[in-house]
Amino acid sequence: MSSESAENARQRQDTGAAPGERDAEAVSRFVERFASEMTEAGMQRMASRVFAALLADDDASMTSAELALALRISPAAVSGAVNYLTQVSMIGREREPGSRRDRYRLHNEIWYTTFASRDRVLTRWEQTLKDGARTLGEHTPAGARIAETAAFFEFLQSELESLMGRWEEHRKTLDLPAADGRAGA
Repeated sequence: MSSESAENARQRQDTGAAPGERDAEAVSRFVERFASEMTEAGMQRMASRVFAALLADDDASMTSAELALALRISPAAVSGAVNYLTQVSMIGREREPGSRRDRYRLHNEIWYTTFASRDRVLTRWEQTLKDGARTLGEHTPAGARIAETAAFFEFLQSELESLMGRWEEHRKTLDLPAADGRAGA
Protein backbone atom coordinates (compact mmCIF):
# COMPACT_ATOMS: atom_id res chain seq x y z
CA MET A 1 0.00 0.00 0.00
CA SER A 2 1.46 3.39 -0.99
CA SER A 3 1.92 6.05 1.65
CA GLU A 4 -0.87 8.06 -0.01
CA SER A 5 -3.24 5.07 0.14
CA ALA A 6 -2.26 4.44 3.74
CA GLU A 7 -2.98 8.08 4.60
CA ASN A 8 -6.38 7.93 2.85
CA ALA A 9 -7.24 4.72 4.70
CA ARG A 10 -6.19 6.28 8.01
CA GLN A 11 -8.35 9.34 7.31
CA ARG A 12 -11.33 7.12 6.45
CA GLN A 13 -10.73 5.15 9.64
CA ASP A 14 -10.49 8.39 11.65
CA THR A 15 -13.77 9.65 10.21
CA GLY A 16 -15.57 6.30 9.91
CA ALA A 17 -16.13 6.80 6.17
CA ALA A 18 -16.02 3.90 3.71
CA PRO A 19 -13.59 4.01 0.75
CA GLY A 20 -14.74 6.67 -1.74
CA GLU A 21 -16.97 8.34 0.87
CA ARG A 22 -16.49 11.25 3.18
CA ASP A 23 -17.70 11.79 6.69
CA ALA A 24 -20.14 14.68 6.29
CA GLU A 25 -19.56 15.86 9.86
CA ALA A 26 -15.78 15.91 9.36
CA VAL A 27 -16.21 17.89 6.14
CA SER A 28 -18.52 20.32 7.94
CA ARG A 29 -15.96 20.75 10.72
CA PHE A 30 -13.25 21.50 8.14
CA VAL A 31 -15.48 24.04 6.35
CA GLU A 32 -16.28 25.82 9.62
CA ARG A 33 -12.66 25.75 10.79
CA PHE A 34 -11.28 27.18 7.53
CA ALA A 35 -14.12 29.74 7.39
CA SER A 36 -13.24 30.79 10.93
CA GLU A 37 -9.60 31.29 9.91
CA MET A 38 -10.66 33.43 6.95
CA THR A 39 -13.04 35.44 9.14
CA GLU A 40 -10.26 36.10 11.64
CA ALA A 41 -8.16 37.36 8.71
CA GLY A 42 -10.88 39.92 7.88
CA MET A 43 -13.28 38.29 5.42
CA GLN A 44 -17.02 38.51 6.07
CA ARG A 45 -18.26 35.51 8.08
CA MET A 46 -20.92 34.23 5.64
CA ALA A 47 -18.66 34.81 2.65
CA SER A 48 -15.96 32.78 4.42
CA ARG A 49 -18.37 29.92 5.03
CA VAL A 50 -19.66 29.91 1.44
CA PHE A 51 -16.13 30.06 0.05
CA ALA A 52 -14.95 27.21 2.30
CA ALA A 53 -17.96 25.09 1.30
CA LEU A 54 -17.19 25.60 -2.39
CA LEU A 55 -13.52 24.86 -1.77
CA ALA A 56 -14.46 21.56 -0.09
CA ASP A 57 -16.87 20.53 -2.87
CA ASP A 58 -15.39 18.16 -5.49
CA ASP A 59 -16.99 20.15 -8.31
CA ALA A 60 -16.16 23.48 -6.60
CA SER A 61 -19.68 24.43 -7.63
CA MET A 62 -23.01 24.63 -5.80
CA THR A 63 -26.40 26.27 -6.20
CA SER A 64 -27.79 28.69 -3.67
CA ALA A 65 -30.12 25.99 -2.36
CA GLU A 66 -27.23 23.52 -2.00
CA LEU A 67 -25.15 26.10 -0.13
CA ALA A 68 -28.05 26.98 2.17
CA LEU A 69 -28.62 23.30 2.97
CA ALA A 70 -24.95 22.46 3.45
CA LEU A 71 -24.29 25.45 5.69
CA ARG A 72 -27.72 25.52 7.37
CA ILE A 73 -28.22 29.18 6.48
CA SER A 74 -30.96 31.20 4.84
CA PRO A 75 -31.09 31.91 1.11
CA ALA A 76 -30.69 35.61 1.97
CA ALA A 77 -27.41 34.85 3.77
CA VAL A 78 -26.21 32.90 0.72
CA SER A 79 -27.20 35.77 -1.57
CA GLY A 80 -25.23 38.34 0.42
CA ALA A 81 -22.18 36.07 0.61
CA VAL A 82 -22.11 35.22 -3.09
CA ASN A 83 -22.59 38.86 -4.02
CA TYR A 84 -19.51 39.74 -1.98
CA LEU A 85 -17.47 36.80 -3.34
CA THR A 86 -18.33 37.61 -6.96
CA GLN A 87 -17.53 41.28 -6.37
CA VAL A 88 -14.03 40.40 -5.13
CA SER A 89 -13.59 37.86 -7.97
CA MET A 90 -13.26 34.82 -5.72
CA ILE A 91 -16.16 32.97 -7.35
CA GLY A 92 -18.08 33.10 -10.58
CA ARG A 93 -21.77 32.77 -11.32
CA GLU A 94 -22.98 30.54 -14.14
CA ARG A 95 -26.35 29.37 -15.30
CA GLU A 96 -27.21 25.67 -15.14
CA PRO A 97 -28.04 24.44 -18.67
CA GLY A 98 -31.81 24.34 -19.16
CA SER A 99 -32.45 25.96 -15.80
CA ARG A 100 -32.97 29.39 -14.33
CA ARG A 101 -30.84 28.49 -11.30
CA ASP A 102 -27.40 29.95 -10.88
CA ARG A 103 -24.42 27.87 -9.84
CA TYR A 104 -21.59 29.47 -7.95
CA ARG A 105 -18.17 28.18 -8.88
CA LEU A 106 -14.64 28.76 -7.67
CA HIS A 107 -12.39 30.13 -10.35
CA ASN A 108 -9.63 27.84 -11.63
CA GLU A 109 -6.40 28.57 -9.81
CA ILE A 110 -8.42 30.49 -7.23
CA TRP A 111 -5.51 31.83 -5.20
CA TYR A 112 -3.58 32.95 -8.26
CA THR A 113 -6.69 34.65 -9.63
CA THR A 114 -7.46 36.27 -6.28
CA PHE A 115 -3.97 37.69 -5.86
CA ALA A 116 -3.81 38.79 -9.49
CA SER A 117 -7.04 40.77 -9.04
CA ARG A 118 -5.52 42.37 -5.94
CA ASP A 119 -2.71 43.53 -8.20
CA ARG A 120 -5.20 45.70 -10.10
CA VAL A 121 -6.50 47.11 -6.82
CA LEU A 122 -2.96 47.95 -5.71
CA THR A 123 -2.37 49.79 -9.00
CA ARG A 124 -5.46 51.95 -8.45
CA TRP A 125 -4.58 52.61 -4.80
CA GLU A 126 -1.01 53.48 -5.70
CA GLN A 127 -2.11 56.04 -8.30
CA THR A 128 -4.70 57.58 -5.98
CA LEU A 129 -2.15 57.79 -3.17
CA LYS A 130 0.45 59.44 -5.43
CA ASP A 131 -2.16 61.99 -6.46
CA GLY A 132 -3.04 62.52 -2.79
CA ALA A 133 0.61 63.04 -1.82
CA ARG A 134 0.96 65.71 -4.52
CA THR A 135 -2.30 67.35 -3.41
CA LEU A 136 -1.26 67.45 0.26
CA GLY A 137 2.33 68.35 -0.50
CA GLU A 138 4.92 65.58 -0.32
CA HIS A 139 6.92 67.51 2.30
CA THR A 140 4.03 67.84 4.74
CA PRO A 141 3.65 65.10 7.39
CA ALA A 142 0.40 63.81 5.81
CA GLY A 143 1.81 64.04 2.27
CA ALA A 144 4.98 62.18 3.29
CA ARG A 145 2.93 59.46 4.99
CA ILE A 146 0.75 59.06 1.90
CA ALA A 147 3.81 59.08 -0.41
CA GLU A 148 5.37 56.31 1.69
CA THR A 149 2.15 54.30 1.49
CA ALA A 150 2.15 54.71 -2.31
CA ALA A 151 5.79 53.59 -2.44
CA PHE A 152 4.90 50.55 -0.31
CA PHE A 153 2.10 49.54 -2.71
CA GLU A 154 4.41 50.07 -5.68
CA PHE A 155 7.01 47.81 -4.04
CA LEU A 156 4.40 45.23 -3.06
CA GLN A 157 3.05 45.16 -6.60
CA SER A 158 6.49 44.56 -8.16
CA GLU A 159 7.21 41.82 -5.63
CA LEU A 160 3.79 40.24 -6.18
CA GLU A 161 4.41 40.12 -9.95
CA SER A 162 7.74 38.37 -9.38
CA LEU A 163 6.23 36.06 -6.77
CA MET A 164 3.41 34.99 -9.10
CA GLY A 165 5.93 34.12 -11.81
CA ARG A 166 7.97 32.07 -9.35
CA TRP A 167 4.79 30.30 -8.20
CA GLU A 168 3.98 29.28 -11.80
CA GLU A 169 7.47 27.79 -12.18
CA HIS A 170 7.30 26.07 -8.78
CA ARG A 171 3.81 24.69 -9.48
CA LYS A 172 5.20 22.82 -12.49
CA THR A 173 7.58 20.94 -10.18
CA LEU A 174 4.85 19.72 -7.81
CA ASP A 175 3.39 16.25 -7.98
CA LEU A 176 -0.13 17.25 -7.00
CA PRO A 177 -3.40 15.85 -8.31
CA ALA A 178 -5.31 18.32 -10.44
CA ALA A 179 -8.33 19.97 -8.83
CA ASP A 180 -10.58 17.97 -11.17
CA GLY A 181 -9.22 14.71 -9.70
CA ARG A 182 -6.94 13.81 -12.59
CA ALA A 183 -3.28 13.09 -11.93
CA GLY A 184 -0.72 15.76 -12.69
CA ALA A 185 -0.74 19.51 -12.26
